[in-house]
Amino acid sequence: MSSANECLENNELIIQAKTSYDAFALLYRRNYDVIFKYCVHRLFDRHTAEDVTSQVFLKVVEKFHSFEGNERQFRNWLYKIVTNAVNEHLRKSARRKTALKIFREQLKNRNSTFEKPTKLAILKQAILTLKPRYQTIITLRFFENLKLTEIAEVLESNPGTVRSQLSRALKRLRKKLAVAGLNDLAGGIKK
Repeated sequence: MSSANECLENNELIIQAKTSYDAFALLYRRNYDVIFKYCVHRLFDRHTAEDVTSQVFLKVVEKFHSFEGNERQFRNWLYKIVTNAVNEHLRKSARRKTALKIFREQLKNRNSTFEKPTKLAILKQAILTLKPRYQTIITLRFFENLKLTEIAEVLESNPGTVRSQLSRALKRLRKKLAVAGLNDLAGGIKK
């Protein structure tokens, strides 16, 4: 009975948020941390994540009047918006090119006398070399802990397609980590 009441309350919140600033503010507060965390996991930079998160919620304010659905569907809608915003940022940003250049230089110089890059830095760089869709799937699966069916909903795709894309993304990530000399990290990456 409580789940039915909670569902009703969640649906009512969406309806109320279309006309009530307070209801929209509650909806915002319930979802801000999740969206910000997703941005941090995709962009690896807190300040950039804050900027993109604010852009996402501006877009939500602009488009909210056209949204129809419950709070769960709202969360998926938010993930679609944030995924598009992050991908757009990465496309427009010189950071992606710089990150790829740094990653390649680190691989070339990994035996040099300079300080070796940390495992986390190499993992970040390796993830950034993947296609944006693969980055999205890896982030939603491993950082946001979404199930494959939930990822499929967010990406408006078939769960089988998401599963195969995840498999390909992980294979490429393992290969990049192995090239970087991180076989221990590469071996630990599993579905």
